[in-house]
Amino acid sequence: MEPLARLHWPVVLSIAAAFVTIGMKSAAYALTGSVGLLTDALESVVNLLAAVTAYFALWYASRPADPTHTYGHEKIEFLSSGLEGVLIVVAGLGAAGYGVQRLVTPEPLQAIELGSGLALGASVVNFAVARVLLHYGRVHKSIVMEADGQHLMADVWTSVGVLAGLALVYATKLTFFDSLLAIIMGLHITWTGWGLIRRSFDGLMDHAIPRDEIERIREVIRANLPEGAIFHMLRTRLSGARRFIEFHLLVDGDISVREGHQLASKLEAALETAMPEVAVTIHVEPVDEQESWEPEYLQRLGEEPLPPPPTTPQVSE
Repeated sequence: MEPLARLHWPVVLSIAAAFVTIGMKSAAYALTGSVGLLTDALESVVNLLAAVTAYFALWYASRPADPTHTYGHEKIEFLSSGLEGVLIVVAGLGAAGYGVQRLVTPEPLQAIELGSGLALGASVVNFAVARVLLHYGRVHKSIVMEADGQHLMADVWTSVGVLAGLALVYATKLTFFDSLLAIIMGLHITWTGWGLIRRSFDGLMDHAIPRDEIERIREVIRANLPEGAIFHMLRTRLSGARRFIEFHLLVDGDISVREGHQLASKLEAALETAMPEVAVTIHVEPVDEQESWEPEYLQRLGEEPLPPPPTTPQVSE
């Protein structure tokens, strides 16, 4: 697990950016009376709450395993990103709803040039911080930082829509463009939030890791198997940045416990080298025993079971 000091500074930057943009967007709304800018300011308030939540989630996830959490604390990241997704959905629906209200009862806008300039400046701040969060989120495989970065990018798109609406109002003197763009961007934000909620749900339900990573795991195992040994019952799951890998290793039943342990240790080392942040569990079984094959369970995992031979087989996965 990465030390907290290497992970938390982008989120601290996000918190600082939220304070700055709340001030800039609130001033823009006060000057113009734009419903789009009001929803944009509310989005920054949600950004602040989400960034603070992300900070504490990263702090908790960085704690080592203990007797009550023997697999570590990383799953708190999925809970945090799910909460952030809910906040994004609420903000999006609120923006769209208020846009509908102002579409029905329009109000004149004022000082559009100055308000737009403030909103544009806030968008530049959010865009820069979002790129930092998304970069470090991918590098450290932190769903919390990625969620915070996606949230800020949703805010940037909101601001783009609001500014487009203000430009149309300024050019045409028709205030309904402000409300219409607020509705469209509110629905876009809602869709972004739903994606985060779905991803978090997958993580909490022990969803398997991506298929390309599973194929990489299979390649590493095959490359380090001795002749006559095979593997099956491969299972994977995510917990924050960590990948958990389990499989059954079927070897000659006449080798010693020491030899079986040495082979399992070799496979663990190869997987840990190929894929950092993995925890590997290997169950060693005799290849020539009927009980080692479990065809029904293999089929549930989507693996094609091979018929158990009467003697040690010379087959490959």
